[in-house]
Amino acid sequence: MADLPLEHVHVEPQQSSDGPAPAVFVLHGRGADEEDLLPVARQLPDTLHVVSLRAPDRLMGGYTWYELDMSAGGLHQSQPHAEEFRRSLDLVSESIDAAVEAYDLDADNLGLLGFSQGSITSLALLLENPDRFAWVVALHGYLAESHTDLEPSELTGKPVFVGAGSADQIIPAARAEAAADRLQELGADVSFSVYEVGHGVGQDELHDLVSFVETRLS
Repeated sequence: MADLPLEHVHVEPQQSSDGPAPAVFVLHGRGADEEDLLPVARQLPDTLHVVSLRAPDRLMGGYTWYELDMSAGGLHQSQPHAEEFRRSLDLVSESIDAAVEAYDLDADNLGLLGFSQGSITSLALLLENPDRFAWVVALHGYLAESHTDLEPSELTGKPVFVGAGSADQIIPAARAEAAADRLQELGADVSFSVYEVGHGVGQDELHDLVSFVETRLS
């Protein structure tokens, strides 16, 4: 296993290639770990490297990307702790750079797949550096207030899949929809759907996100 700034799991593609291959970087949710989303990632095209990153801080039996700032209200109005969020964004970015070199990844064909805190982190990374990612899947997250004012022109036409749950009691669907609307305003090619699930990935959502990624790689 390569030495990256963040602990991780690397799954090689089942189909070998002559040169650098596309990859997806997977970012789990609060309290989970780098193994949590592997069942989802393994459903993606087998031409992809999967690099699933572990958040830096322990939380109960898992890990977290940052603590929550609830100064604006309760859980449904929470935002990432500013300093911890910045640290995690930098660690993910540095880990992506290291993985591209260590695993011979195609730097022009990198995707992000994030759930909950991982989704929030993925959307922030996309807005900070749109050219770095070929596509993004953001599940049950929202766009952090710290990034809502960013207006990168390079976001035009960028494929982004945003999924939400109608019964999600952690991150209401309205927050994900607001993120989708903002990305669409900025010119991204957004696919947004609300599924009859809580704070988790259901079969319909899984089917749609796999189809989304397959289309990006075809």
